[in-house]
Amino acid sequence: MRFMKGGVLALTLLALFALLVAPNSSVSTALAQGNPTNSYVLRPSWVFDGFETHEGWFVVVEGDRITEVGPPEEVPVPRGSQDIELEGMTLLPGLIEGHSHILLHPYNETTWTDQVLNESLAQRTARAVVHVRDTLRAGITTMRDLGTEGAGYADVGIKEAIELGVIPGPRLLVTTKAIVATGSYNPKGAPEHFLPKGAEEADGYDDLVRVTRDQIGRGADWVKVYADYRWGPDGTAQPTFTEQELRTIVEVSESSGRRVAAHAVSAEAIRRAVVAGVKTIEHGDSGTPEIWRLMAERDVALCPTLAAGYSILTYSGWRPGVDPDPERIVAKKASFRAALEAGVPICFGGDVGVYSHGTNVVELELMVEYGMTALEALRAATSGNARILELDDQLGAVRPGLLADLIAVDGHPAEDITALRSIRLVMKGGKVYWWPHSGE
Repeated sequence: MRFMKGGVLALTLLALFALLVAPNSSVSTALAQGNPTNSYVLRPSWVFDGFETHEGWFVVVEGDRITEVGPPEEVPVPRGSQDIELEGMTLLPGLIEGHSHILLHPYNETTWTDQVLNESLAQRTARAVVHVRDTLRAGITTMRDLGTEGAGYADVGIKEAIELGVIPGPRLLVTTKAIVATGSYNPKGAPEHFLPKGAEEADGYDDLVRVTRDQIGRGADWVKVYADYRWGPDGTAQPTFTEQELRTIVEVSESSGRRVAAHAVSAEAIRRAVVAGVKTIEHGDSGTPEIWRLMAERDVALCPTLAAGYSILTYSGWRPGVDPDPERIVAKKASFRAALEAGVPICFGGDVGVYSHGTNVVELELMVEYGMTALEALRAATSGNARILELDDQLGAVRPGLLADLIAVDGHPAEDITALRSIRLVMKGGKVYWWPHSGE
């Protein structure tokens, strides 16, 4: 994890907002401060370790790390530790969300364009404080945020505020503004006006090098590029950058130790991005058998963002389970299954922000509905995303030595993914942020 310095003004705003909106309750106190106890013995009925489920295991946490895992007779109990009884529950790694926008809120509340053009940075930052709190409460302890959509570098300030303990939230990997080709991205209006954009425009070798380095220097953990956008004839998705331009972004990013995520819907944009060396493809709607084979061969992951399109259609009046599936849903199901069959690594990432923060599990439920098993989806949200995001030396599994990011849910999420809706415990870095049975 990288620790970047944000602006004093942004941190001041976050601190004041946290004080103003935090409800006066034991739950909010736990969320804001965490539990100060340094040692725990967690006693669930089952442990999902990121790969498989084990019955009757205990987990010991000391400080911010997991120190012991296994059957009770093999787990030494530290003196002075606090027991957390989790009867009937499964303990598992904190979930890792791969595609979010903490500075957006659902489009049925306010359209994307109106959020970018009309909402103040202060309002958007204040909303983000609530969004990250709700996300943590939902069991997401780590999250990759893929663009501020016109809110500058506010994600860097939010990340730093979380790390400083000013506000509760998941560990953040941020991308700041994201990179788009000139003329491709929104908002757009009368051609004589220069409207603010939802990302940063750059073109050609020198410009792309400068902008990529600038975003990294201002706090980006990953770099996001829009390899295509809806700027073709009649609004069709068409590639925006050449293959060489994408290679430039990847080369600059990787020389700094960062990876690149590419928004890509059209088959040609996906191909260019994969050949250029990006680590993840976001959306990937029009992938072909050849594209899926290429991604599988090069170990490039797909974040399918199923919940985004699903939610947008419901905002337009579609009633899932009542009305026939729209063409967009039929096509998305087919492309997702084809990617699965080809062995493409699947990243759990729903584009949350298009729909409500804290309801991230919708994406996992759709992944299961569209073709994954519950066990496959659960692995994707834990050990799978830890590997894809290159965090598996610290997160994504229940194993001694890893950070104590742990959640507990009722029942068996490896058999029924909807069990993730019943979060009973949230621990991040050894601190308890949600445990209503604690009596605090």
